[in-house]
Amino acid sequence: MNVQKMPARRGLALVVMAVAATWGTGAAAQADYPSKAVRIIAPFPAGSGPDANAREIAAELTKIFGQTFYVENRPGASNIIGTEVAAKAPADGYSLYIGTTSSLSVVPHLYSKLPFNAEKDFAPVSLLGVLNTGLIATPGVEAKDARALIAMLKAKPDSMAVATAGIGSYSHLSGVWFNNAAGVKTNLVPYNSSSPYTDLIAGQVQLMFDGLPAAAGNIHTGKLKLLAITGKERAPSFPDVPTFAEVGLPDYAPIAWQGVLAPAGTPKAVLEKLSAAMQKACQSPELAKKWRDYGGELRCNTPAEFTAFINADRAMWGKVIREARIKID
Repeated sequence: MNVQKMPARRGLALVVMAVAATWGTGAAAQADYPSKAVRIIAPFPAGSGPDANAREIAAELTKIFGQTFYVENRPGASNIIGTEVAAKAPADGYSLYIGTTSSLSVVPHLYSKLPFNAEKDFAPVSLLGVLNTGLIATPGVEAKDARALIAMLKAKPDSMAVATAGIGSYSHLSGVWFNNAAGVKTNLVPYNSSSPYTDLIAGQVQLMFDGLPAAAGNIHTGKLKLLAITGKERAPSFPDVPTFAEVGLPDYAPIAWQGVLAPAGTPKAVLEKLSAAMQKACQSPELAKKWRDYGGELRCNTPAEFTAFINADRAMWGKVIREARIKID
């Protein structure tokens, strides 16, 4: 009997040793992370505002870890192409993803079929920052602020054109939300392949809802004006501009955000190590100033906090899209 039992015991011992060796190797690999370059997949074009933010945080992470973090742009199809690439990347910590309001909060409500699951295919690492949304106007608009504009629009419905980046875009949905919240009617004009800012400055369209990086310079020089901005408090870079809450729209709160995520299944230790590095990067005074200068806020957090943030934001945009009955397919 003892002779028969010995092979089983030896087999069990070998299994235990193999598991221990595998665990030890994995733990060591995580402790040494990162031991090679890390790509950050970005679903937007090189040279865009979000791309600049992604490259800045990549540079900060490179300094912190002593390994190269680089941005790989995979734009197209309303951020769907890059998001699919990131969702299907190896879950080893060497492929990360810059998620945005559009890719993870808006797009999942607009399309009935997607090649990824926004909730299940990603492991949040840390928020990077939020950009408050401004109601931007051509100087020819007589209203001093959003309260006066709302009064004008109620007196003359459909009297102003609002430039958007196309149906289902962040700017379009922000305009839809504003119309519903304020009880007004505007003409939402899509610019699918060109920037609307030239026409906005020229007065061919009168209004636009957008994050402020692209418009801040023209606002400061007087080529455009800012009538209101989202956020709980006035933006330090635009202290004279009221918040939407101040002009009577406390529930109007679209914000554009960016954050770092990893493919689902990435080891927890790696996620926590990356999150700690993100929080360290957010202590950079230079980086924080860049975000403040265009009405934003650098804001890094833990994986749990970022998960809760995305869930709340996705639910908020889902409500806006359902009420407006917008579907792209």
